Amino acid sequence: MTIKFTEDHEYVRVDGDVYVVGISAHAAEQLGDVVFVELPEVGKTFSKGDDMAVVESVKAASDVYAPISGEIVEANQAIVDDPASVNGDPQGAAWFVKIKASDASELDAMMDEAKYKEFAENA
Repeated sequence: MTIKFTEDHEYVRVDGDVYVVGISAHAAEQLGDVVFVELPEVGKTFSKGDDMAVVESVKAASDVYAPISGEIVEANQAIVDDPASVNGDPQGAAWFVKIKASDASELDAMMDEAKYKEFAENA
């Protein structure tokens, strides 16, 4: 399974021709207890870097940026209903959206897990 990370602490997990997007475990840890998540509607399209979602914690509100250009094909209603689940499994069950990418080569500019871990430790 391929997983890539951005400097804004989003991840992209490749699942066939669909890309699963969420925030990294590091981001969830830094945010603290997540109390609200706002996700985009299915069918909406984004360019890489666009504001895509909002996550709020007891500490702060943060924008979640589209790590890859494409169309939202699924939004994870479970994390809207239970925002705290983002803290429990941010890189697993608590994904944010699934995107059908318009340019998969955008993944090439992202960090692999080892590089991201190093980046996050030094951020």
